[in-house]
Order: sequence, then structure tokens, then C-alpha cells
Amino acid sequence: MSGTELVFFVNGAKVVEAHPDPELTLLQYLRKHLRLTGSKLGCGEGGCGACTVMVSRYDRHTDAISHYSVNACLAPVCSLHGLAVTTVEGIGSTRTRLHPVQEQLAKSHGSQCGFCTPGIVMSMYTLLRNNPRPTREQIEDNFDGNLCRCTGYRPILQGYNYFAKDGCGMGENCCRLNSGAESKGVQNGTTHGDTGNSDAVTNGHMAYDPSQEPIFPPELKTKSEFYQSSLKFTSDRVTWYRPATLEELLDVKANFPNAKLVIGNSEIGIETKFKNMHYPVLVAAANIAELNLVHHTTTGITLGASVTLATMDEVLRKAVKELPECKTRSFSAFVEMLRWFAGHQIRNVASIGGNIMTASPISDLIPLLMAAGATLTVGSKGEPKRTVRMDGDFFKGYRKIAVHPKEILLSVHLPFTSEDVYFSGFKQAHRKDDDISIVNAGMMVRFKPGTNVVDDAILAYGGMAPTTVLAKRAMEGLKQQTWNDVLLERTCEHLASDLPLSPGSPGGMVEYRRTLTTSFFFKFYTDVTQRLQQTPAGIVPSDAVKDIERRVSEGVQLYEAVPDDQDPDDAVGRPLVHTSALQQTTGEAVYIDDMPMIDGELYAAFVFSTKAHAKILSVDASEALSMPGVVEFVSFKDIPALTTFGVASPDEIEIFASKEVIFQGQIIACILGETQIEAQRAAKTVKVEYEDLTAIITIEQAIQENSFFNPNISVTNGDLDLGFRESDHVIEDELRIGPQEHFYLETHVAAAKPTNEEGGMEIISSTQFPSGIQHQVAAALGVPANKIVSRVKRIGGGFGGKESVTSFVALPVAVAAAKVSRPVRCMLDRDEDMVLTGGRHAFLARYKAGFSSAGRLQALDVKLYANSGCTLDLTVGVLTRAALTVENAYNVPNIRVVGYKCKTNIPTATAFRGFGSPQAMLVSETLMDAVADVVGKEQHEVRHINLYHEGDLTYYGQEVKGANIRKLWKECMVQSQYTRREKEVEDFNKSHRWKKRGIALIPTKYALSYPKPVNFFNQACALVTAYMDGSVLVAHCGTEMGQGLHTKMIQVASRALGIPASQVYINDTCTDKIHMTCPTAASTGSDLNGGAVQNACEILVKRLSPYRKAKPEGTFKDWVNTASFDRVHLSAAGYHRTEGLDHDPVTNKGRMFNYFTCGVACSEVEIDCLTGDHQVLQTDIVMDVGKSLNPAIDIGQIEGAFMQGYGLYCLEQHKMNPSGSILTRGPGTYKIPGFRNIPVKLNVTLLKDSVNPRAVYSSKGIGEPPLFLASSVFFAMKNAIKSARLDAGESRAFRLDSPATPEKIRMACKDRFTKQETMLEQTEHSVNPDRCLVRTEQIDTITNDKQFVTVDCSQ
Repeated sequence: MSGTELVFFVNGAKVVEAHPDPELTLLQYLRKHLRLTGSKLGCGEGGCGACTVMVSRYDRHTDAISHYSVNACLAPVCSLHGLAVTTVEGIGSTRTRLHPVQEQLAKSHGSQCGFCTPGIVMSMYTLLRNNPRPTREQIEDNFDGNLCRCTGYRPILQGYNYFAKDGCGMGENCCRLNSGAESKGVQNGTTHGDTGNSDAVTNGHMAYDPSQEPIFPPELKTKSEFYQSSLKFTSDRVTWYRPATLEELLDVKANFPNAKLVIGNSEIGIETKFKNMHYPVLVAAANIAELNLVHHTTTGITLGASVTLATMDEVLRKAVKELPECKTRSFSAFVEMLRWFAGHQIRNVASIGGNIMTASPISDLIPLLMAAGATLTVGSKGEPKRTVRMDGDFFKGYRKIAVHPKEILLSVHLPFTSEDVYFSGFKQAHRKDDDISIVNAGMMVRFKPGTNVVDDAILAYGGMAPTTVLAKRAMEGLKQQTWNDVLLERTCEHLASDLPLSPGSPGGMVEYRRTLTTSFFFKFYTDVTQRLQQTPAGIVPSDAVKDIERRVSEGVQLYEAVPDDQDPDDAVGRPLVHTSALQQTTGEAVYIDDMPMIDGELYAAFVFSTKAHAKILSVDASEALSMPGVVEFVSFKDIPALTTFGVASPDEIEIFASKEVIFQGQIIACILGETQIEAQRAAKTVKVEYEDLTAIITIEQAIQENSFFNPNISVTNGDLDLGFRESDHVIEDELRIGPQEHFYLETHVAAAKPTNEEGGMEIISSTQFPSGIQHQVAAALGVPANKIVSRVKRIGGGFGGKESVTSFVALPVAVAAAKVSRPVRCMLDRDEDMVLTGGRHAFLARYKAGFSSAGRLQALDVKLYANSGCTLDLTVGVLTRAALTVENAYNVPNIRVVGYKCKTNIPTATAFRGFGSPQAMLVSETLMDAVADVVGKEQHEVRHINLYHEGDLTYYGQEVKGANIRKLWKECMVQSQYTRREKEVEDFNKSHRWKKRGIALIPTKYALSYPKPVNFFNQACALVTAYMDGSVLVAHCGTEMGQGLHTKMIQVASRALGIPASQVYINDTCTDKIHMTCPTAASTGSDLNGGAVQNACEILVKRLSPYRKAKPEGTFKDWVNTASFDRVHLSAAGYHRTEGLDHDPVTNKGRMFNYFTCGVACSEVEIDCLTGDHQVLQTDIVMDVGKSLNPAIDIGQIEGAFMQGYGLYCLEQHKMNPSGSILTRGPGTYKIPGFRNIPVKLNVTLLKDSVNPRAVYSSKGIGEPPLFLASSVFFAMKNAIKSARLDAGESRAFRLDSPATPEKIRMACKDRFTKQETMLEQTEHSVNPDRCLVRTEQIDTITNDKQFVTVDCSQ
């Protein structure tokens, strides 16, 4: 190997690295070496897209340049030799010129917290570089590898429709297609204008001109050594080889049989980072010419082993288009499967050979390859090439195949099909796109020519065993049989014996997976039957065959425009763009880990507990301290003062565990290193010895062991016994609502800098409560709070998850910085964040309800059990709010709610958007659903008669005033055309057996302000300063985490001061300016801080009043200047507190909350009864936000909250094993909604003519209230399932716990396939239908142990 110098280009600049580290990723190199911090670390496993960059490659054989997006967090920097990288900084800047892709996203309100934004920008940019005029469908498909937790995706897609050739509803009359036309079209909320050159501005938006893009570096085209030379890069741990020829590759493999070949690094990158695997020799095979060839032969297509999945997709699509249909039936199945295979960033680099050699038992491609009869060509040094058939003998064991260690996979041959061959592929996952399979399959049947008699068949299944398996008995049973219903029944019986899956099998979901095997075959059977054009004995259920089709998304957003006579300088009510949007789209917005390293700064890496409950016997850091780059070990012994912290009390949990750990993931110590890599590597070597103690994990265990935080929470009103006696019907049931991970894109991060003066320290953290961090750090360091400055610039998403638990990171970092008197920072990896910081409380609700024959509620008795985790944290507040909102929007005259705080050994559950209300409200809506079934009325009728009227009293004695709930209900009925669509759903279900639709109309009533015992948080202060040039600086208590709080505060200041918003600036939130920053939470940010800003501005206006009167024609600058020379103080401190919260717990009268924010949503859903898949067809939301401060931001909050609620109720499944180890630790295992999960049609309307005198400028808080409206999807699903159950002769009444995963939907539908598997399961073991038990293989990233564990997903 000759070369030892790495050469590549970044944003047009040449980069030369003499001795690159083979373990370094491109993202690490960009951020730490080149200081290009626009690309973000969101997960480290290629699952979120925050790190997306564009890579450009020159093909010297075709003289063409290709552009493709990649995940920089997985791409080894050594793999970039001879390539050009473009990051978000390289395409545009606010300091020079924005790229149209950046500008369009910002002005379309497609960026909130902004952490995901650079990756989304680069995905779109790469698409345009390859296709300047894509279709809307291509744009939507393009984002399958990107995630966003804030926006709800709609504004991103609609904003980027600007670039679509079919993006305007005017069609050929679109003004962009008519140069110079003055007309303007409006489609889906985005305004378009005419095209022009790159500098043309149309309706405030720049047009895209591909001719203005940067050129590919000429040097990379002219110097052949970039492609023809061999490379060898060596570090003290790893050697990287890049052979230039196949002969060299075979030599390296012969010398190092255990060497790992790297193409896309999508598997090895995850193994080394998260599974602690170490591979001393890595061999890059992506540049070997023979391994990248595509051959078309008379028998099929041969793909080189290094051919990427994206190229494979392109080749097969072309073949399907150009060749006879009968020859490409297997190719079509591959193309369809590749649509759902990972994200485009992964498909662009992952290879067909890598997928085969990885030999995953849930590989999406291997079942298809086996069914297609694919053959492999392998080779080794000194040996002739060998052909390996992918048949029943291909797998030799778990992750072991019929390829020898010294052999290299050279190519894969995909044979053509023929006229008598039919082929299909199937995949079922938790989320449709970019998710690993639960079960997948490839199926082929060949008939005797001209007949319907089976000659041969292959049924290959993944996810049913440690390897991909063939259903041999079923395959043999198919031969020589006539293709009819008798064959179908017999094959399903054979499949049950071929694929037995004993109880507790790895992967769990045994009944569901068994059912999928037969459901898949039924789909295949039905498809083939239709294509044979024969009539079977029974009716062919044609809707069984195709997946639910999704159209491109669309939507309308309606809100009131500001009055015509409103002052142009008055920004209130205008849809201003988020103040940081442009900086976020260009990568210039600085987050904590983007800040340049300070001289002497160290990185902290934590030592986490590997036990849920145990005594600590010893901690040995000697090995860690001997490692390169390690500076110090920090433990509880180094804490100067208070060693504990908490919310409910200051002694809830230790900063560093000293004698006992109370959850797996608890911090025991930290290692300080010169770099993050060195610190993390050393931390994993710290040895901790434990003595196990009994661990309580689930709610049931807590109930059994009487493990609760006391006292219970109880709310009672009316005469419960009388209510039940007067009821015509009484029902009892229970409901489980699973936990939810916040999954903010920016993980917890903190940086501490000692001031070296009297113990002072500045700490910058991603907290929603800067003052909380300030006082806890002061207590730990033993210094007064006035010596600690707590600062927040911006947060990459919070959702309540950074209100209290930021202390878990900030306190150890502060202690470490104090010990070494040097700056220290720490940003958690995604898996660390998910095991340490907790999430939404899991709830178990047990309820008894009485109601009349008309459906009116008379009595409700509810017990709410919340899994608090190991500490109280905010559970008192969460459960209190849950107890006060369990009725949702319904008047219940007699009620008792008791809340139990379960004490367990899991990470402490904490605040999450909705704060207990989403769990509690689901109980009342489940009850409404049951009541309607019992009394035989339509659900919307039962809900409507129970809705509050204006003037009613809640069960805690507060008058329902200004809620507008019935007005909203009526408006949503009209907007959604509910009556007509309900009839259409009914008609659809009558004509479809295996696809069903449901529609549901759901209200929400959310109470704003902090209730007792934390009502003291209902206050805020602000500091407003006017400068001599007329500019204004505002500081307030709230933190900006994407919700647009700073933007709204600027608008409030604009109106109060009478100046344009452009003259107002907010820098950060800091305790040296604001003495008490109450948490930015409970949807009170605008109310409290807006009141304080308004108050401060009014003080300034009063001081400036004499100068305004003296010179009315003057400007704000003039008045400020004059006042300043007149020695008038031009900095004003404002204050606001919520008045009138006078609830008396003794009399149960008075105002508990400030006001109510209400809304109503109607959702329509289609489900696949055979798989459990679903699609949200349409959602209409009508929301009362009062007089909106900023309608664009409010609509963004509504849509973002809705999609987060959709994840809670319909998708996100949190998994933990019985020993308390969290299994869902990143986007690979925990699925949040993606772009394709949004409703196909999403319409949002802000209620007109609403006023709210109890908040700033008559607005209403909006961050949390809309989240529960996503339950409309949940109940629409439930209604669809009811239709399927009726068709199967089952009862409409059934229990559906949250989340409604595909497994729960499929198994609830009930048909001959589910009954068959349920009977088999029940003969093997006793089933508890109320628990979701999963047994799965786990490699614990903390302990590095491989184990099979049974998971109770319900907790």
C-alpha cells in the first residue's frame, strides 16, 4: 500500500490530512478539526439525518459527477479520499447570500428548534443538484432519512413544494412557468412567483438556478492517483486499507481473514460505537472497479458486491420499465422493498454485498434474494471463483453463511422471472419507512405452463428464526397442487408448523409474527389468484393485495389577518418568521456543543450504572487513568458541598452515586479527557462491583409491593354513590398508556467555566429552567447563587424534558470543572440520553363509570397509577394535573380521582408536553367510546351531549368561561364535513373486507397556568433596554427551544413600544440579568414573559412620553437620544404575575387555572387488517388561540404537538427488560413519526373572533393543548378495527391500549389467521392479554453483554 495522505475537498477548499485516524467519522472531523458545526450530531447511527451532507464523486469511466447525501456521523473520514463534501455552510450564509433552499425553508416556517434543519436543507439541496425540478412525490420520498420533532413536517414539505414542477395548483398556468408574468399563485399556504436567475426574487423568495452552483474541484477530475492509488492509514488501534485493485483486495483479505470490509459503514459504524466492537483491520472496498460493475445477461442482471442499494434500485427500475413485465416480477418486488429500506442517506452508501454478508435475520433483501434464486460469486487469493446459491443451505447459523472467512463476495446474480412465475415481497415494521422489519418475506410460485398447478414455490421468511428460513413443509405441500382455497388453508397450516416461534422467542410478539406469516401468504395467494384471472370457490377479497396507498400531502391553514388599519410597525398578529430561522437554515445558529473549545477545556464522559438497584462495592478507575488523553477521575468524593439534588426535595438523588444505585444508567463517576473520544473510551473501562438488590420495574410490581411515594393525590366532587345508583348503566375497565421518549434532536449538554474568582462559575446548559440550574450548582459547590451564572442561548428541542433533568448533566460537569479549575463540557450521546433522563410517565388507569341510557355521564371513579421512576421529580405536578383533567371537555357531576405515584427502579419520569393530561384525557375518551357502544348511539352524539357549556363548573369548582368548546365542535363538524365523510367511511367499509376506515371527532380542554402547589411559578420578569441608535434589547425569563417565544416577545415589544420588530433583539436567557427565571413550561411562556415584557415597555413608553409629545413627528431613535441626554433611565425592569388564582381547596370553589385553551380535531384513518399498518387520510383541527400573537408560530405549535401526540398514541413504543434495562436507545429501535406519517391532508383553522382578557394582547398559550387532539387518530383506528371485528362476527367492544402499534391493530381485528395463532399460542402457555411481553436479543451498550431478555413494553 503506497499512499498515507488523505486528500479531499470541503466546500471547495482542499483538505490534506497526513495521518488520519481510521476511527474518526466525517462529522467529527468537520466539527472538531474544520470547525464546521452546521452539521449536527443527533443520534450517531444514521437514523435522524441531522448530520446530512452532500458528497460528490467523479467517475472517470463515464466522465460524470454524481452527488449523493450521506450521514456524516457514519461516514469514516478515511473513505472521503478523492471526494468533495458540501456542508450547509458551503451553500449559503446570512453574511453573504442565502441559497434558495435555505431561504425557502425559513420563510415557510419550516424550522423551529433548528437542530434538524441543516440536515433537512442538505437533503433538499442534494435532490435539487440531481433533479432541479422534482415532483412533490419525489420531494416527500427524499426525506425518508430525516427526522424532525418540532414542526410536524407539513411546513417543510409545503415550503419545498415551491421547487416542485407540480407544486402549484395553477398547473400549466403557474406564474413560475411564465417568465415575466405578474400573477401569483397560492398553493398549500406557500406563495410562488416567476422564475428567473439565481438572484431573482419572486414574492420574496429566490428562484433556484442550477447553473449558479459551485463547480466540482477540477483537481479531483485531473489527477488519476485519487482513484488508482492504494492507501494505508494507521492509528494506534486500527489500520485502514484502501486497495486499488481486486488483486490487492484479495491479498489483504488473505493476510487478515478477520478484516472487516467497509462500503457504507452503516453496520460497522454502529457496532463500533454502540456495541463496543473493535475491528483492528478495516478494508475499504468501495473503489474496486470489478465490485461496482453491473452486467446484463441473458439470464438476469449481475450486480457487483459494492454496488450501492441506490444504484441497485436505479438499475432495477430501469429494467422494469424497459423489459417485459413477466421477466422483471422479482425486480419489481426489490424496487418496492428498497423504498422502505432505511433512509436515502443509507441507501446511497450501503451495498448489496454488505447486506448479504451481514447476514441479519431481519434483512429486508435476503428473503427476496432467496425467493428469487439469487446466486453469489465469491473469490479468494489463489483459488478459483466459486458460486454459492442462496437456498436452504445458505445459512449455517446466526450471522453465519456459506462464505469462508478468506473469501470475498464479488457479485450477486438476480435471475429473470418468466411468464409462469409470480413473485412478491412483504415487510412489516413498527413504522412504514426507515425501520427494521418485524417480519419480512419473499415468495415465488412457478406454475406448470398454461395451468394453475404449482410446479415449484419458495417461501422465505425473515424475523422468524435466528436466520432467514425457508418454509420447507409449506413449499413442498404446494407442489403439484391446484391453486385454490384448499391450497390456501393447507399452506397456512403448514406455515404454522414450519415457523413455530416458541413462547419467549427473541423478538417477542409471537402471536403477531405468526399471524403475519399467514397474512403475508394470504396476500400473495390473493395477488396471484387475481393475476391468474381465475375465479376461486369464494369471493376474492381484492383489497387484501395492495398496501395502503399514500398520496402526496396537502393542507390549508386558515387564520385571521391583521386589521387593515393596524400600524405597519405593529408586529402583533403577523406571521413573522422565527427570529433564528435564517441562521438555523445556514448552520450559523450556535448550540452549546457548537461553541469553540476554550483553552484548557476538557470533555467529561460518564460512568453509568449497569444495575437497576444495587449496592456499590467498589469502583476502580486505574485502567482509565492510564489511558492516553485522560486527565482526571471525578466522583462523589469531589463534591465540595451538597451531594444530592432534586425537585420535590434537595435530597432526591445523588449527583454521583456513592453507595447505592437506584436505576440502570445512574451516573457513578465521570472521566475527564482532552477529547470526547478519549474520555468516552476510558469511561467504559472503569470497573464497578455491585451487590444486587431487589428491583421494582413495573406499575404492577409497585402495586404488589406497595411501593409508592406518599401521599396519594385525591380530587372528589358530588355524591359518587348517588351518581352510580341513578345510572342506567355501569361499566368497569382499565387502560394502559405507555411511556414516551422526548427525542429532542439536541441531547442534554452542559459546559461549565470557572471564573477563578471566589468560587464563581458560568454554566451554559440546555435547560428550560436556568435559575434551577443556578441554585443547584451553587448548592453543590457551596457558594452563593450570585456567583453562579446560568445561561441559555437556544435549545435544540425540549418538550418538558429539559425542565428538571438537565441537572443530571449540568451538576457533574460543574463539579468536575470546580475540581480541576478548568472548563469542562459534556454532550450526551443519544443512547446515553435515553437511558439517563427519563420520559413521559406510563399510566395504568382503572375506572368505573355510570351513565344514562341517553349516554350522559352521571358518575366516574378513577384510579390513576403513574410510574414515577426512582425519584419524585415532577410527578406530584404531573399527577395533580392528570387528576384535574381526567374529564377532558366533559361535565361529570359526580367524580372521584385518586392518583398513585409508583416508586420504581427505572429512570425518573419527568415533564413532557401535556404534563399528565394526555394520559388522563385518554381515559375519558375511551369511556366515551364505550358508552356509545353500550347505549347504541353515535360516538359524536355521546361526546356532544356531555360537553361543557359556558358557565358550567368543573369538578374543582372553576367556571368554564371563554372556552368556546361547543363553538369549536360545531366549527370542526362543518370544516371537516364530518357527516358526509362518516357516511363515506361506512360505505367504504361495506365494500372492503381487509382494508377498513374509521373517523373520529375529539375535543380537548387544556387548563393554562401552574396550579397549586407550584402556583408561585406564575410570575416573570423582563429587562428592556433602549439604545441611542433606537435599537432595543430585551431579556426575559423564558428559554427559546423552537417554540418561537423570542419571536413573540419581540412582537409584544414592537406593539408596546410602537417600533418595527426589526429594531428589537433578544440575545439569551441569563441569570445575571434575570434574577428568577421560572421554568419555560406549562404553555405559559408567552403569557408570563409577554406580560413582563409589556410591563417593561410601558414603563419605557411612559418615560419617553414627554419627548414623544414634544416632537410627535420624531422617530423612536430621536426620542431615545433626547431622553438620554436629559438623563432619563432607558432600561426598565418589567414584572408580571397571574392574578385571580383564588381556588379554595376547602370549599372547592374559585379559579384553579388562569383560563382554558380548547380545540377539536377530526381524523380519518385507513388500516390494513392483515398487517396492522395504517395511514392517516385527513385531519382537520380547529383551535382557539385567542387573538394570536403570531399565527404562523401558533399553527406550527399545533401541528408539531399533534404529530408528537400521534407518536404517543399510535407509534412510539418504549421497551424495557425485566431487569430495568432500556432497550429503545436511539432511532433504530425507537420510532418517532417521520415525514410519511403526517396526515395526507392536514387542515388547521384558528377560531375567529376569540378574545382572552387574561393574557397578553388577548392571546392564549398553545404549546401543549393540541397534543391530545392526536387521539382522534387513535379512536379513528379503533373505529376501523370495530368494522373489521363485526365482519369477523366479533364484538365491537374491545380494549385498545396506547400506543396502538401495528401489532395491537392486527391482533384486535380478529379473523381466521389471528384465531389460528391465538389457539396455538394458548396451547403452549398461558397468555395475559393485558401485558405486552417481548423477548429480544439485546447488546447492552452499558455492560456490553449480549443477552436474551423478555420485555414488558407496557411499562
